[in-house]
Amino acid sequence: MHAMVLTKLKSPLEWMDLPKPIPGKGQLLIKVHCCGLCRTDLHVIDGELTHPVLPIIPGHQIVGTVVEKGIETHTLLGRRVGVPWLGGTCGHCHYCLDGRENLCDAPLYTGYHTNGGFAEFCVANEAYCFSIPDHYPDIQAAPLLCAGLIGSRALRFTEQGRNLGLYGFGAAAHIVIQIARHQGRSVFVFTRPGDIETQNFAKSLGAIWAGSVDDLPPNKLDAAIIFAPSGDLIPKALKATSKGAIVVCAGIHMSDIPAFPYSLLWEERTLRSVANLTRRDGEEFLELAPRIPVETSVTTYSLRKVNAALDDLRHGRFHGAAVITA
Repeated sequence: MHAMVLTKLKSPLEWMDLPKPIPGKGQLLIKVHCCGLCRTDLHVIDGELTHPVLPIIPGHQIVGTVVEKGIETHTLLGRRVGVPWLGGTCGHCHYCLDGRENLCDAPLYTGYHTNGGFAEFCVANEAYCFSIPDHYPDIQAAPLLCAGLIGSRALRFTEQGRNLGLYGFGAAAHIVIQIARHQGRSVFVFTRPGDIETQNFAKSLGAIWAGSVDDLPPNKLDAAIIFAPSGDLIPKALKATSKGAIVVCAGIHMSDIPAFPYSLLWEERTLRSVANLTRRDGEEFLELAPRIPVETSVTTYSLRKVNAALDDLRHGRFHGAAVITA
């Protein structure tokens, strides 16, 4: 099979011809239809997540068809499934036992510990795969598997905040705004200074205001989600919030947070992070998405063009999500 492989951190992925993987016990062999691109892929490639298993095939928003099964599996051949970031957990640490498998002490992450979806085939643990709603074509479904799951988990942590700020407006935020509007919230979007095109895209999806990350919104925020991996956005978001507000950091990696005065956190504001996902997150979100319905805006790239897609993601050259087609 053909695959794009990371052999060295901070280097482009390499086009390789590899043996087709063989599914082991509890695993599925999946013919990859497409795989969503995620900023986490950049964090892995750039060495900001420092312990990938190399060489590795990145990609963790996989949509494909089951073509072969290992022993002790139950999924029907030909079934369409999705493979997310969380590829396995130990099942016996205290986090797993009390329903917080996203914090497992010995997790396996797709495209980081195990080969992912920038390839023609992949294997995945059956227990961590999701059914894909029939409503979605492959390329529209792929961004739901990380951007959607992490975004919806972050949104849940904002509780009932009516005025919601979104800092960064990429794949996850363009899904979250649709859920938030469905819930009747008012959404304020913050982008890179001068990015009028993205601000207009946010308004087209229902944002009542869109401006620069350096601006204050016209109304105080009850909650904010920071998707951009920039630590200096935290004091800016806190400054924009009302008393008792919640600021959620939704990324797996963020640059250092600068010192800021305690007054920005005082008055019972909460600052918290989101880590990974649980299978329950996936089941709940994939049941909700077609009822809204969430519609993903997608730019596609061929498998050979993964490096170009990563560069476009790094420089914000597309709106919504990017998807690699096998």
